[in-house]
Amino acid sequence: MRKLPKAGEIWQHFKGKCYLIIEGEVEHTETGEKFVVYRQLYPPFGTYCRPVDMFMSKTDKDKYPDAVQENRFERVG
Repeated sequence: MRKLPKAGEIWQHFKGKCYLIIEGEVEHTETGEKFVVYRQLYPPFGTYCRPVDMFMSKTDKDKYPDAVQENRFERVG
């Protein structure tokens, strides 16, 4: 199993752009679902959240057959 993202780490999306992890595992107050909060390292520097399971998922090779990266997001460095 891969290590979960932690605040301060840089992760790369399979399409090539990099993101700063703001919080690696935050919890939804109603459902208990875990999310990753991250910020674009390119304009417009948006901040987003995505469920941990989705963030850590494999790249959809059916939808993106030319994708080189195995996982949706991978840690840089």
